[in-house]
Amino acid sequence: MTSADACRRVELILSDVDGVLTDGTIWYDNQGVELKGFHIRDGLGIRLWQRAGFRFGILTARASHIVKLRAGELGIDIVRQGFEDKLPAAQEIIRECGLTPEQVCYIGDDLTDLPVMRAVGLGAAVADAPAEVRTSATLTTQLPGGRGAVRELIEMILKAKNRWEDAVQRYMT
Repeated sequence: MTSADACRRVELILSDVDGVLTDGTIWYDNQGVELKGFHIRDGLGIRLWQRAGFRFGILTARASHIVKLRAGELGIDIVRQGFEDKLPAAQEIIRECGLTPEQVCYIGDDLTDLPVMRAVGLGAAVADAPAEVRTSATLTTQLPGGRGAVRELIEMILKAKNRWEDAVQRYMT
């Protein structure tokens, strides 16, 4: 199966956070409050994906309040934090959504993401992921994590589904 075929089957995108939706840097202020930077184009990409009628979820090993805030801002209702072993959590999400693994894309950036990437129909890696992750992925973005990689992935999938033009139409008029 080609990556375009795998893209056409995707109904749900699951994403890691650190290194995918962020550049992987974790900042702490003087009071010990964790800070993360999220790329605005990833956010709009997620919104475009949702407006096209598809679901987006977050599955991350770490737990932080800022992820909950960002997910709320983007209307992401599938949020699983604190799962070092991500595969059982991913399988539960897939069941709850009434999907098969072939209908799911998972995008990750490191070794802890490999079990989920291998278990779904479309395993994606960000450009700056380690070689082991990139070679295990069905596709690798050109952009690094935290710099628009999720938006790039969403564009690829929507274009493969012939849904990109519809997704951007509201901005073209």
